[in-house]
Amino acid sequence: MDIAAISTILSQAKVQQQASLSVMKMTMDTSKVQSAQLTKIMEQSVNPHMGRGLDIQL
Repeated sequence: MDIAAISTILSQAKVQQQASLSVMKMTMDTSKVQSAQLTKIMEQSVNPHMGRGLDIQL
């Protein structure tokens, strides 16, 4: 194998690794958002009537 072929292979491997890391970071960010939303939904289910009514006296 010549040096040019090895260089090309290593470059392609590096790009593939960078792409995999980018996808993993996007997945982690999505998971963080989803877990925050789930936490909010669960907190609301504990107090389902909180914030739904307004007591006003005139």
